Amino acid sequence: MSTNPYPVNLDLAGRPALVVGGGPVAARKVAGLLAAGAHVSVVAPVAVDEIADNPRVRWHERPYRRGEVASYRLAVTATGDPSVDGQVHWDAEAAGVWLNSADDPERCSFTLPAVSRHDDLQITVSTNGHSPAVAAWLRRTLFDNIGPEHARVLELAAEVRNELRDANGTSESAAWETVLDDDLLDTVRRGDLDAARRRLRAGLGLPAVQESALRELAS
Repeated sequence: MSTNPYPVNLDLAGRPALVVGGGPVAARKVAGLLAAGAHVSVVAPVAVDEIADNPRVRWHERPYRRGEVASYRLAVTATGDPSVDGQVHWDAEAAGVWLNSADDPERCSFTLPAVSRHDDLQITVSTNGHSPAVAAWLRRTLFDNIGPEHARVLELAAEVRNELRDANGTSESAAWETVLDDDLLDTVRRGDLDAARRRLRAGLGLPAVQESALRELAS
């Protein structure tokens, strides 16, 4: 693994993903891929019920076949067998397929951060594969301070960002650093979304609009 990985969010909706292995760790990987909308296939001689009984999973009840990872956009190997996981790794490297090898960062071309979500708001913590337990602990610690009001601020910011782009041709503005603050969050917590929206728009230099127009923008 690189000492300076490039963090991304992958759009896996409708894309084929492979999980090699059928145990509890593999089942957790399958659940995450399904939640992202991937079309998941599992290769394993045996599988836990979460895999075997899931109608959304295509389970190939057999060992991994050399080279088959090349048919997928992304893969995870979680067999616990170094020889199998190693073969999947070499095949993935040869085919240019992104691979996560569970509990084996040296054979990963990508690692998975600890994630918590509020709607479209995601809080992720990564240790570059060195300690998933530390990542999960930090995620829990940080997420204690994140609530649904933060997700609502995200919705308002996305709405006003579109207005800013329409008005100026770009949504980039140094003012974002000052308008997103605790006062805005407190306004949202009180439920006064119109006032929060006005605060955002004024801080970003957008012209004032009537309350009725603001409600139309929000709908």
